[in-house]
Amino acid sequence: MIGLPAVALAACSSTRTPVVQEPQIDPYYLRMYGAVLGEPFPIAAMDLRRVDPRWWRQEVPYMTTERPGTLVIDTPQHFLYLVLEGGRALRYGIGVGKDESLVFRGTATIGRKAEWPRWTPTKSMIAREPDRYGPYASGMPGGPTNPLGPRALYLYKDGRDTLFRLHGTTEPYTIGTNVSSGCIRLMNQDIIDLYARVPTGARVVVIN
Repeated sequence: MIGLPAVALAACSSTRTPVVQEPQIDPYYLRMYGAVLGEPFPIAAMDLRRVDPRWWRQEVPYMTTERPGTLVIDTPQHFLYLVLEGGRALRYGIGVGKDESLVFRGTATIGRKAEWPRWTPTKSMIAREPDRYGPYASGMPGGPTNPLGPRALYLYKDGRDTLFRLHGTTEPYTIGTNVSSGCIRLMNQDIIDLYARVPTGARVVVIN
Protein backbone atom coordinates (compact mmCIF):
# COMPACT_ATOMS: atom_id res chain seq x y z
CA MET A 1 0.00 0.00 0.00
CA ILE A 2 3.11 2.22 0.10
CA GLY A 3 2.79 5.18 -2.17
CA LEU A 4 -1.02 5.14 -2.42
CA PRO A 5 -2.68 8.51 -1.83
CA ALA A 6 -4.41 9.00 1.51
CA VAL A 7 -7.73 9.43 -0.28
CA ALA A 8 -7.41 5.97 -1.80
CA LEU A 9 -6.60 4.44 1.57
CA ALA A 10 -9.64 6.10 3.10
CA ALA A 11 -11.84 4.73 0.34
CA CYS A 12 -10.61 1.19 1.03
CA SER A 13 -11.42 1.36 4.71
CA SER A 14 -14.74 3.22 4.69
CA THR A 15 -18.14 1.54 5.04
CA ARG A 16 -21.43 2.83 3.70
CA THR A 17 -24.77 2.49 5.39
CA PRO A 18 -27.15 0.78 2.96
CA VAL A 19 -30.06 2.95 1.90
CA VAL A 20 -33.41 1.37 2.75
CA GLN A 21 -35.97 2.23 0.12
CA GLU A 22 -39.36 3.24 1.51
CA PRO A 23 -42.19 1.25 -0.10
CA GLN A 24 -43.94 3.25 -2.79
CA ILE A 25 -47.70 3.27 -2.20
CA ASP A 26 -50.07 4.08 -5.04
CA PRO A 27 -51.59 7.57 -4.49
CA TYR A 28 -54.98 5.97 -5.18
CA TYR A 29 -54.73 4.04 -1.91
CA LEU A 30 -53.23 6.97 -0.04
CA ARG A 31 -56.33 8.96 -0.94
CA MET A 32 -58.61 6.02 -0.12
CA TYR A 33 -57.16 5.69 3.38
CA GLY A 34 -56.41 9.35 4.04
CA ALA A 35 -57.83 11.39 6.92
CA VAL A 36 -61.61 11.71 6.75
CA LEU A 37 -62.93 15.25 7.01
CA GLY A 38 -66.40 16.53 7.82
CA GLU A 39 -67.07 14.04 10.62
CA PRO A 40 -68.14 14.93 14.18
CA PHE A 41 -64.87 13.38 15.41
CA PRO A 42 -61.45 13.13 13.70
CA ILE A 43 -60.59 10.04 11.68
CA ALA A 44 -56.85 9.76 11.12
CA ALA A 45 -55.19 8.57 7.93
CA MET A 46 -54.07 4.95 7.90
CA ASP A 47 -50.36 4.17 7.85
CA LEU A 48 -50.59 1.63 5.03
CA ARG A 49 -47.04 0.47 5.67
CA ARG A 50 -48.49 -1.34 8.68
CA VAL A 51 -51.27 -3.13 6.78
CA ASP A 52 -50.67 -5.93 4.29
CA PRO A 53 -51.99 -4.79 0.86
CA ARG A 54 -54.28 -7.82 0.63
CA TRP A 55 -56.46 -6.21 3.33
CA TRP A 56 -56.88 -2.98 1.37
CA ARG A 57 -60.23 -2.36 -0.29
CA GLN A 58 -60.20 -3.54 -3.91
CA GLU A 59 -62.43 -4.84 -6.67
CA VAL A 60 -61.78 -8.51 -7.43
CA PRO A 61 -63.22 -11.35 -9.55
CA TYR A 62 -65.85 -13.18 -7.48
CA MET A 63 -68.09 -15.91 -8.83
CA THR A 64 -71.20 -16.51 -6.74
CA THR A 65 -74.88 -17.25 -7.10
CA GLU A 66 -75.69 -14.41 -4.70
CA ARG A 67 -77.33 -11.34 -6.20
CA PRO A 68 -75.51 -8.02 -6.56
CA GLY A 69 -75.83 -6.01 -3.37
CA THR A 70 -75.40 -9.06 -1.12
CA LEU A 71 -72.70 -9.04 1.54
CA VAL A 72 -70.70 -12.24 1.93
CA ILE A 73 -68.59 -12.42 5.08
CA ASP A 74 -65.88 -15.08 4.93
CA THR A 75 -64.67 -15.15 8.52
CA PRO A 76 -61.97 -17.85 8.12
CA GLN A 77 -60.33 -15.88 5.29
CA HIS A 78 -60.86 -12.44 6.91
CA PHE A 79 -62.63 -10.98 3.88
CA LEU A 80 -65.97 -9.27 3.36
CA TYR A 81 -67.35 -9.13 -0.19
CA LEU A 82 -69.96 -6.77 -1.56
CA VAL A 83 -71.26 -8.61 -4.63
CA LEU A 84 -71.26 -6.53 -7.84
CA GLU A 85 -72.49 -7.20 -11.37
CA GLY A 86 -70.56 -9.33 -13.86
CA GLY A 87 -68.78 -11.76 -11.56
CA ARG A 88 -67.05 -9.05 -9.54
CA ALA A 89 -67.06 -7.95 -5.92
CA LEU A 90 -65.68 -5.19 -3.77
CA ARG A 91 -63.48 -6.90 -1.18
CA TYR A 92 -62.66 -5.52 2.27
CA GLY A 93 -60.22 -6.89 4.82
CA ILE A 94 -61.76 -7.60 8.22
CA GLY A 95 -60.75 -8.39 11.78
CA VAL A 96 -62.70 -11.21 13.39
CA GLY A 97 -63.64 -11.56 17.06
CA LYS A 98 -62.54 -14.83 18.65
CA ASP A 99 -65.82 -15.42 20.44
CA GLU A 100 -68.71 -13.13 19.52
CA SER A 101 -68.30 -13.38 15.76
CA LEU A 102 -68.28 -17.18 15.85
CA VAL A 103 -71.78 -17.58 17.29
CA PHE A 104 -73.57 -16.68 14.06
CA ARG A 105 -73.51 -18.22 10.61
CA GLY A 106 -75.96 -18.38 7.75
CA THR A 107 -78.10 -15.59 6.35
CA ALA A 108 -79.38 -12.35 7.80
CA THR A 109 -80.29 -8.82 6.73
CA ILE A 110 -79.00 -5.40 7.64
CA GLY A 111 -81.71 -4.46 10.13
CA ARG A 112 -80.27 -1.15 11.28
CA LYS A 113 -77.49 1.30 10.47
CA ALA A 114 -75.94 3.90 12.75
CA GLU A 115 -73.40 6.70 12.49
CA TRP A 116 -71.06 7.07 15.48
CA PRO A 117 -73.08 4.36 17.26
CA ARG A 118 -73.47 3.81 20.97
CA TRP A 119 -71.67 0.65 22.15
CA THR A 120 -72.86 -1.71 24.87
CA PRO A 121 -70.76 -4.80 25.71
CA THR A 122 -72.59 -8.13 25.67
CA LYS A 123 -73.33 -10.02 28.87
CA SER A 124 -70.74 -12.64 27.94
CA MET A 125 -68.07 -9.95 27.51
CA ILE A 126 -68.88 -8.47 30.92
CA ALA A 127 -68.84 -11.92 32.54
CA ARG A 128 -65.50 -12.76 30.92
CA GLU A 129 -63.76 -9.47 31.76
CA PRO A 130 -65.82 -7.61 34.38
CA ASP A 131 -63.12 -5.08 35.25
CA ARG A 132 -62.68 -4.09 31.61
CA TYR A 133 -66.28 -4.10 30.40
CA GLY A 134 -68.35 -3.72 33.59
CA PRO A 135 -68.06 0.10 33.67
CA TYR A 136 -69.72 0.24 30.23
CA ALA A 137 -72.67 -2.05 31.03
CA SER A 138 -75.07 0.83 30.40
CA GLY A 139 -73.31 1.78 27.16
CA MET A 140 -70.68 4.15 25.78
CA PRO A 141 -71.63 7.13 23.59
CA GLY A 142 -70.24 7.34 20.08
CA GLY A 143 -66.83 8.95 19.74
CA PRO A 144 -63.17 8.37 18.91
CA THR A 145 -62.65 5.88 21.77
CA ASN A 146 -65.83 3.91 21.08
CA PRO A 147 -64.92 0.36 19.90
CA LEU A 148 -67.53 0.46 17.12
CA GLY A 149 -65.84 3.36 15.36
CA PRO A 150 -67.68 5.78 13.09
CA ARG A 151 -70.30 3.42 11.63
CA ALA A 152 -72.09 0.18 12.44
CA LEU A 153 -74.34 -2.19 10.49
CA TYR A 154 -76.54 -4.45 12.64
CA LEU A 155 -77.51 -7.92 11.46
CA TYR A 156 -81.07 -9.10 12.05
CA LYS A 157 -82.70 -12.45 11.44
CA ASP A 158 -86.46 -13.05 11.55
CA GLY A 159 -86.87 -9.48 12.78
CA ARG A 160 -84.57 -9.94 15.78
CA ASP A 161 -81.12 -8.53 16.48
CA THR A 162 -78.48 -11.27 16.19
CA LEU A 163 -75.96 -9.17 18.21
CA PHE A 164 -73.65 -9.58 15.19
CA ARG A 165 -72.29 -6.25 13.91
CA LEU A 166 -70.11 -4.87 11.16
CA HIS A 167 -68.30 -1.83 12.49
CA GLY A 168 -65.19 0.32 12.56
CA THR A 169 -62.38 0.03 15.07
CA THR A 170 -60.02 1.82 17.40
CA GLU A 171 -57.39 -0.81 16.52
CA PRO A 172 -57.11 -0.62 12.72
CA TYR A 173 -53.85 -2.55 12.57
CA THR A 174 -55.56 -5.73 13.82
CA ILE A 175 -57.34 -6.13 10.47
CA GLY A 176 -56.65 -9.61 9.10
CA THR A 177 -56.41 -11.18 12.57
CA ASN A 178 -58.64 -12.75 15.19
CA VAL A 179 -58.95 -10.32 18.08
CA SER A 180 -60.20 -10.91 21.61
CA SER A 181 -63.61 -9.26 21.37
CA GLY A 182 -65.97 -7.65 18.92
CA CYS A 183 -67.73 -8.90 15.83
CA ILE A 184 -66.53 -7.95 12.34
CA ARG A 185 -64.34 -4.86 12.31
CA LEU A 186 -63.16 -2.92 9.27
CA MET A 187 -60.76 -0.04 8.90
CA ASN A 188 -62.71 3.14 9.58
CA GLN A 189 -62.38 4.37 6.00
CA ASP A 190 -63.77 1.04 4.81
CA ILE A 191 -66.78 0.90 7.13
CA ILE A 192 -67.70 4.45 6.06
CA ASP A 193 -67.47 3.35 2.42
CA LEU A 194 -69.50 0.17 3.01
CA TYR A 195 -72.11 2.05 5.05
CA ALA A 196 -72.73 4.40 2.12
CA ARG A 197 -73.12 1.52 -0.35
CA VAL A 198 -75.36 -0.86 1.60
CA PRO A 199 -79.02 -0.08 2.39
CA THR A 200 -81.08 -1.34 5.28
CA GLY A 201 -82.59 -4.67 4.29
CA ALA A 202 -79.56 -5.87 2.34
CA ARG A 203 -78.95 -9.64 2.41
CA VAL A 204 -75.93 -10.90 4.34
CA VAL A 205 -74.34 -14.36 4.15
CA VAL A 206 -71.91 -15.32 6.92
CA ILE A 207 -69.49 -18.14 6.17
CA ASN A 208 -68.07 -19.57 9.38
